[in-house]
Amino acid sequence: MRWQSLRSVVAIVLRKKTGRRITMIRNEAEYEEALRRLEQNRSIAAQQQSALRSVGLALDEVQRAMEPLLSFQAQLAEEIDWYEGVRRREFPVIRRLPLAGRLLIALRIASGITQRSLAARLEVSEAVVSRDEHNEYHGITLDRAQRILDALRASVTLRVEDYEGTAGEAGDPAKQI
Repeated sequence: MRWQSLRSVVAIVLRKKTGRRITMIRNEAEYEEALRRLEQNRSIAAQQQSALRSVGLALDEVQRAMEPLLSFQAQLAEEIDWYEGVRRREFPVIRRLPLAGRLLIALRIASGITQRSLAARLEVSEAVVSRDEHNEYHGITLDRAQRILDALRASVTLRVEDYEGTAGEAGDPAKQI
């Protein structure tokens, strides 16, 4: 009972102090905001941990109460690391085609091309590119993906690999993210 109420308090504090949910970083402004939020989150975590200790909670209770905040912090740090890697043209390996949208966004970022510039090259509005990237190009056709690659002056190499395991096992690509 005590744990549930603490978890609720921490979740409310987390939402109030950290703001919106984590989303993919798509430009320098969002990157700078993410860095600011991570620093703010670290400060909040230190304050929260101190406050939980001061009310006499056991170490394991403090750790459980801190889990949501620390999880948020880890996700944000992961997104920052992803963006920094992409800017260095370190692209992740894509093992499932639905993840190709993230790769298209990564290519645009690595090329130093704004959404506005990409929109002009594709002869669509900036709002269309923004919406497509927000949705990580979910449901994109191969023809449209090729138009984007052409606009970015990039190509993608696909390779087919067999996988081991049976359906439902960890090795099943249908179960991978």
